[in-house]
Amino acid sequence: MSLSALAINCTLKASPAESSCELMLRKVLRALEQEGCTGELLRAVDYNIKPGVYSDEGDGDEWPPIRRKILDADIFVLGTPIWLGHPSSICQRVLERLDAFLGETDAEGRLVSYGRVAAVAVVGNEDGAHHVTAELFQGLNDVGFTLPASASTYWTGEAMQKTDFKDLDETPATVQQATQGLARNCVHLARLLKQAQYPGS
Repeated sequence: MSLSALAINCTLKASPAESSCELMLRKVLRALEQEGCTGELLRAVDYNIKPGVYSDEGDGDEWPPIRRKILDADIFVLGTPIWLGHPSSICQRVLERLDAFLGETDAEGRLVSYGRVAAVAVVGNEDGAHHVTAELFQGLNDVGFTLPASASTYWTGEAMQKTDFKDLDETPATVQQATQGLARNCVHLARLLKQAQYPGS
């Protein structure tokens, strides 16, 4: 059975600039090829992908043919670098355009994306701790907590190693500083709120 894959590189760098994400995706496609799947690689920033959440955002939008390639492929691989603990802005735009699938069904009433496999490839110089923090911040804020400035502390070890935070001989100075800042700002804000609570409904 022949299979096809489409990989989209969401680097911020236009071609022909070198891209770590592109190298990673080429390795993914090479591995897929070894398993009998042919692949194609696109660099999203090279196209005029207009902002929006529809499959076609009008004149000049180059997303529709990319969308068609995604739906024609059996496997979709989305690759992004990490920037400030998040996927790239280009990746976010691709995801927003994929949102249109939620309103598109086939003759059987299934989403048009059904039956296709997806995978993700990520490169970056951190393990995503900032992203995790952002996720938690949003959840806490949703349920009513107030977040002071610098309300996080974290430690990330060397990639692919087994050392845990508990295995360190001493806490790194940067972690100590972040922890102290967290405590200081939390106490400050708690005092302010105790003196001037939020207004009631």
